[in-house]
Amino acid sequence: MASYEQSSMLISTGGQHKRHRRLGLLFPEWVAAADRKLLADSDVNPDLVVAQDGSGDYRSIVEAVAAVPKERGGSTTRFVIYVKAGVYKEYVEIPSSMENLMMTGDGIDATVVTGNRSVKDGYRTFQTPTFGVSGNGFIARDMTFQNTAGPKKEQAVALLSQSNLSVFYRCSFKGYQDTLYVHSQTQFYRNCDVYGTIDFIFGNATVVFQNCNLCVRRPMSGQKNTVTAQGRNSSDETTGISIHNSVVAAASDLAPVQGLFKTYLGRPWGNYSRTVVMKTELGDLIDPAGWLEWDDRPAPDTLYYGEFMNTGAGADTSRRVTWPGYHVINNSSEAEKFTVGSFLSGDTWIPATDIPFTPGL
Repeated sequence: MASYEQSSMLISTGGQHKRHRRLGLLFPEWVAAADRKLLADSDVNPDLVVAQDGSGDYRSIVEAVAAVPKERGGSTTRFVIYVKAGVYKEYVEIPSSMENLMMTGDGIDATVVTGNRSVKDGYRTFQTPTFGVSGNGFIARDMTFQNTAGPKKEQAVALLSQSNLSVFYRCSFKGYQDTLYVHSQTQFYRNCDVYGTIDFIFGNATVVFQNCNLCVRRPMSGQKNTVTAQGRNSSDETTGISIHNSVVAAASDLAPVQGLFKTYLGRPWGNYSRTVVMKTELGDLIDPAGWLEWDDRPAPDTLYYGEFMNTGAGADTSRRVTWPGYHVINNSSEAEKFTVGSFLSGDTWIPATDIPFTPGL
C-alpha cells in the first residue's frame, strides 16, 4: 500500500509541471457536465493565476480572491483561479457572495495553503480555519490545506466549508484536532487525504467521502483519536457523514506507537449524530468497540451509526458498542440510502471509464 505521506505525481516538462491525470472519475449529477470536465482535465484555462515568483497575475491567493468580480451570487459561470506550486502562508475566505469559484493547484503537497490559528491562541474554533468557504458551488482540486498549530493547541481547523454543492477532488487536509470542518450544506470529497487526531472530520453537512484516505495521526499522551464527530441535532435534518470505499489507517507518526492510543470511528457531537462507514478498509488501529461516547456521557439512543461490508483488521463488529443507535447494516437497501446518488442528490452516479464502479454501492 502506498504511503499516505506520498505527494501526488507530477510530470516535469521543461521546467513546468503538468498534473498527472487519474481516470475513472464519478461525480454526482448535480456537478454540471462542464465542471466534470474541469475536474477531470489536466489542463484548465484559468481566469487568474497565483504564483509566488511573480509569473502569474498575483503573488498571493488573498489578492486573487479580492480580484474576483464582487457579486457572483447566482452566477452560473465558473471562475477559475490556478495557484502554482508553493507554500502560501495566508488565511483565505471565500464569501457567500462568490459563487461557482474553482481553485486548482499543482497537486497535493505541491500547492499548499497553511496557517496555525488555534483555540489555545485565543480564537474560537470557527475563527481558526486556514481556508474558509461560504460561496456555493465551490470546487478545489490538486491542493493541500493545513493547520500546523499541532496537537498541543487543541481545536485548529485547516478548512471549513459551508458551501452548498461543493466538491473537493485530489486534495489533502492536514491538522490534528478538528482538521476538516464540514460545517453544513451538501459536500463531496473524492480521492482526498484527511489527517488528524480528535474529531478530525466534524460538522453537520450532508457529506460523502469516496475513495479517500483518512489518516490518523499521533495525539497527545493520554488522548484518544476519533475520526468523526457529526453534529446532527434533529431527526428532521437530512445531514450526516458517509464514508464509502475509503481507507482508515495510521499515519506515519502513529503507526509505530499505535498500541499506546485508542482510535475510534467517531463520537456523537449531536443527539441525532449520523455516520455510516461502508465498504471501507479499517486498519488494526480501530478499537474493537468502534465508537466512543462524548466525554463519557451515555450515547443517545437517537444517534445512527452504521457499518456495511467493511474490510481489514479493524472491521470486526463482534465487539462493537451495543448502543440502540448502532447498526451492523446487513441490508443493501439500507446502505444504499448513504450512497452519493441517494444521500447527496437522490440521483444516480455518472459512470466513467477505466475504474469499475457500480452506481450506488
